[in-house]
This record gives sequence, structure tokens and C-alpha cells, in this order.
Amino acid sequence: MSEGSDLPVLVIGAGPIGLAAAAHLTERGLNVLVLEAGPAAGAAVREWGHVRLFSTWAELVDPAAEKILAPTGWTRPDGAAYPTGAEWAELYLQPLADALGDTVRYNTRVTGVARAGRDRVVDSGREDQPFTVHATRADGTEERITAPAVIDASGTWSTPSPLGADGLPAIGEKTHATRVSYRVPDLKDPAVRSRYAGKRTAVVGSGASAFTTLATLADLAKQESGTHTVWILRRGITGSTFGGGSADQLPARGALGLAAKAAVENGYASALTGFRTAAVEQTGDKLALVSEDGHRAEDLDEVIVLTGLRPDLSFLGELRLGLDERLQAPTALAPLIDPNQHSCGTVYPHGVNELSHPEQGVHLVGMKSYGRAPTFLAMTGYEQVRSIAAALAGDTEAAERVELTLPETGVCGGAGLFDEPGAEQGAGGGCCAAPAAAPVPVAISIGAPVEEAPVGGCC
Repeated sequence: MSEGSDLPVLVIGAGPIGLAAAAHLTERGLNVLVLEAGPAAGAAVREWGHVRLFSTWAELVDPAAEKILAPTGWTRPDGAAYPTGAEWAELYLQPLADALGDTVRYNTRVTGVARAGRDRVVDSGREDQPFTVHATRADGTEERITAPAVIDASGTWSTPSPLGADGLPAIGEKTHATRVSYRVPDLKDPAVRSRYAGKRTAVVGSGASAFTTLATLADLAKQESGTHTVWILRRGITGSTFGGGSADQLPARGALGLAAKAAVENGYASALTGFRTAAVEQTGDKLALVSEDGHRAEDLDEVIVLTGLRPDLSFLGELRLGLDERLQAPTALAPLIDPNQHSCGTVYPHGVNELSHPEQGVHLVGMKSYGRAPTFLAMTGYEQVRSIAAALAGDTEAAERVELTLPETGVCGGAGLFDEPGAEQGAGGGCCAAPAAAPVPVAISIGAPVEEAPVGGCC
């Protein structure tokens, strides 16, 4: 990007990674504008505010952001503590956005990004043109903003994956939408509590969000008789299904898997393995899940689908993105994070080189950069935007330098590295640090043939 440009780098999303991008760009002396669809910083994080992260404050505060916050009198929280999503938003993200001032604009949804005067077909003069970003404000006002570069940190929270094992909604999933949820339940909400208390609930998924939900509903079962969880897994259960346990370098992440394990062992949940959902049916006032091979999970009151998140690429359709055909992640990044090949302990820090596209000047970062892969940490996103900001400022040496060492897990394959809830089936996805439980054998109720999970572990 040319020095001295008055046009702001456009950042989409005022979540943890978008705000970190703004901090790094500001530190580099570049103009920046952050557009946030929600009414406050961390709007998506606030939606899972009741969930506790499994990373500590020390791992959740970006260094450049802390420099922005320092002059405001901001007090850094205890580095060893584990915040909830709400605490992360209120104690860090909102103060950071406030410190960035007019750089952050709320209630503004990006609806399209393109090259000025060029759709994706046109070659002539393409790289000489800035980007045009189309956005709509809450009152319906439309605007067009010109930018020399675009950093998309909009995340994946708004697009949870459906129940169907083929990646499409199961037959009947939309019909019974009022009894199907895609989020970790907040039992402090009386309406949510009554929805699951004394009920038989299917939880579909085997990542950290599913673990959180299993532990949460197990606690409810201790207080409300008749409460039971049917845990639906697409593959089998192996020694690595519940993650690294005490060997995990993120202790709360390991404890989360052990809490899910205890929920099954103690009889609050029963596991149904090798079950790939094809349909949702109703019999009387109960629901049933039907697998592709005809097996049934019956007498259900509610269904919680935690089968992952996927990127919304609809507003990027006029850009020339280089995305992996499986993961929908940048082509150079995909081999490093492919859950078919890698366990969570073999995902390495990366930066601008892995996040570049044929359309120069546009970068997908944070959760969105991982597409459908389940191994993302906030620390990874902070390193991504540090590198990209350096590249946009012309500091190639800093852009290509790795400044992050990630914690590993002792046993990978069941609980990935997400710091945001909602993981792909069998991979990471939760933020909470559930109470630790002793690593005891798991009693499994097999409802279908067990398949051996791959080494990398996705379910």
C-alpha cells in the first residue's frame, strides 16, 4: 500500500481480531475504519457471553491493543483468570473500541466488496483500482466507501452448520426450527432453563461447544429430574475424543473434555455413535432423528446442533479469492490447518503470506480465515493481523517474521483450539472452562456401528 494514502484500510467486524487489526494498523500510522454490524464491540462474543473461555486473559489481550488502551487508564485483568465472553467484551473489547474512537462505526453491515469499476471478470487496470465497500446502516441508508485494502474479520458466528451430515439441512430441520438450537444454552436465563429442564435433548457434535453443553446439561440433570442428554456423534469414540486432558497446555481446555466425559460416565448423557442425521421427524409431541442408514434417536424434546460454523462469502463474490475447495480457507493456509491431515498440536502460526489471495490487498482473518477448519485460537488471529499490518505498511521483514508460539495439546483429535463456540463435528469450538473431572472410563450406549476416527480427529 502506498505511503501517505488518506484512504482508510477497511476492517470488517469489531470483534477481537478486527479490533486487534485496527490497533496494529494505527500503531503503524495507517488510517483505518472498522465497520461493525452490531450495536457494540464484540457483538458476536456477547451472544455467547455466558460461556467461559478456556484461554486466560494473558492469552486474550493483543499487545498492540494494550498500547492503545494504556493511555486511557485501562487496568489489565488478572492474566491467570479465565473470562466469560461477556467479560471479554465488557472489560477489553469495548474499552479498546472506545479508545479507537471514530475509527469504529457500529450498526453498519457490509453488503459487498469489489474493485472500483471492475467486477470479478474484468482484468484491465484491476490492480490499479481501490476497493469499494458497500454497506447498509441500521436505518437502511446505503453507502459506498473507498479503501486501499480490506481486512475481513467478520467471523463465522452468524452461519452455523446445519444438522444434516451431508452439510445441508436435514429433512424436517427447518420445519421443526422452534425446537432446534445452534448455540450453547444459557441456563441462567429462566426461559432457556425451562426449555431443557426435565427434557430429553439431543446434542449433535463432538467439539468444545458440545462438551460445554454436555457438562451444562449434566449440571441441570443433577437439579431437575427427567433431564437427559442423547449425545449424537457421526463417528466413533476413541481415546482422543475428549481431547488432551491433563496433558493439554491449555488446562481449562483439557478440563472441558474431562467434564464431558464425566457427564457420560455418570449417566447424565448417553452416546449414540456412527449416527449421521438425515431427517427430523415428529411422533406425537416428540421428535426423532433419523440417520442415513435408518437408525433412530427417539423420544426427543429438543435438539442442539453444534456441528460447526462456516464463513459467509456472499458479500465477497466480486473478488478473486483463492480458497481451498474443502475448507473454504485461503489456499496457502489450508494445508496447515486441514483436520484430515493435522491434529491441533501441529497448526503453526502464520501471517500475510498464507493469507494472501489472487486479489491483492484483501485478507480474511480470524475465524473466517480458517473457513470450516476447527483449530483457531485468538492468539493466532492476533499474529495474523500483526503480520498483515506490517505488510500494508511496507515492513516486509516484520510481516514475514513469526512472533508467536502456540500452546499444544497432549492428545489431539477431539477438542480443537477454538476460542469461540461452535466447532465442526468432532473438533474444537467452545470457549468454556468446565469443571475438571477425573479421567475415568466412559460408558457408551452404542446405537449404530462405530467407525474409527482419523488420526487428526474430527468426530
